[in-house]
Amino acid sequence: MTPSARSAKPDAVLSAAAEIARAALSEVVDAAEVGEHTGFRTEGERVGTHYFEARRLGYVGWRWSVTLTRASRQRTATVDEMVLLPGPEALMAPEWVPWKQRIEPADLGPGDLLPTDDNDPRLVPGYTTGDAVIDDRSVRAVCDEVELGREQVLSLEGRDAAAERWYDGDRGPQTPLAEAAPAPCGTCGYLTRLAGPLSTVFGVCANENSPDDGRVVSFDHGCGAHSSVRLSRAAHAQALPAPVFDTLGYDDIENF
Repeated sequence: MTPSARSAKPDAVLSAAAEIARAALSEVVDAAEVGEHTGFRTEGERVGTHYFEARRLGYVGWRWSVTLTRASRQRTATVDEMVLLPGPEALMAPEWVPWKQRIEPADLGPGDLLPTDDNDPRLVPGYTTGDAVIDDRSVRAVCDEVELGREQVLSLEGRDAAAERWYDGDRGPQTPLAEAAPAPCGTCGYLTRLAGPLSTVFGVCANENSPDDGRVVSFDHGCGAHSSVRLSRAAHAQALPAPVFDTLGYDDIENF
């Protein structure tokens, strides 16, 4: 409700014109689709709306809205507009989400193609960022000469978004698996470090017995398959004592 509607006083002429609103509505829609009068709301000075129950199929909880108005010192209400609106408990379709935002990583199967947006902020042209440096010499010039450079590379925005997604995901520190781990991944011998700026926070797990094998993990993530985990002496199998000759058994009787 607008500030003018909150400060305006209810108009007696408009609030009493429910039948005028119903009659006008019946000229536009089938009378059987118009139910009981459900209320009146002041929209502003000499402007108000009557609501009627909508009995149209497929519109559960919706209501007909008929807005009336009148000129100054006029004692007759005039129809301003009529529209079908959802009520507080209206049955409505879910909010539409573009198909590309509905796709999950597991939805992409063999042969499926997911096109890249022309203006994807996560990508920048390959010539705008530096390549790896070997012996203080950039390999960019060589790649450009033989046309081996990538057309697009990850932008700073794309890198930061990936880092936040990984860190806040299932391979970050805030998971039950990590909180129960004996030590963090940063101290595990199975951790394979990445290259580039992401190498300061993330690595790849190379432990085939870990649930994170082959996945990017943060240094402060962890699991029970840490390389420092060892069995205690009590957990090892106990050695059996040396066998003894049974003097009361079958072997002793056989000697007689």
